[in-house]
Parts: sequence; C-alpha cells; structure tokens
Amino acid sequence: MEDYITAIRWFASISGMIAAGVVSLDWGRRDTGWAMVLFCLSAVAWITGAVMAKDWALGTQNVVLLMIDMLGVYRYLVRDADG
Repeated sequence: MEDYITAIRWFASISGMIAAGVVSLDWGRRDTGWAMVLFCLSAVAWITGAVMAKDWALGTQNVVLLMIDMLGVYRYLVRDADG
C-alpha cells in the first residue's frame, strides 16, 4: 500500500510542476487551460494520496486548490475569451 501512495504522490508532484511550468511560460490561453486541467489531475492525486495516508491538512488544501483549478479550466477552456 505504501508503494501505491508513493507513486500517487510522485505523479501529483511531477504533474503539478509541469503545469506550473506551462503556466509560467505563458504560451497562450489554450495551453494555460490544459495546464489547469493538469493542475486538477494533480490535486485529485494529492487528495487521493492524502486520504490514503490520513493527511487531512494536505487533503483539505488540495480540495480548495482543485476548486481554484476548476475555475481556471472554465476561464481558459470553456468561457469565451471576450466574456
């Protein structure tokens, strides 16, 4: 079980770093939107790992970050650029 938690945490960490890099490079609206999707996946992985490890502070933080990331997905991929 510990190996599974470790794998989830590494996925969460690496995907979050990649998403942050894409956002910081400012390649455009569409790429930023997909980086926000990657942030969502990272947050879900962190939440999963936190629940499995019973780390409620980390889980709570990532529930909030997931909501923020979903707002980013809406802003960059769903909503019109003019809206």
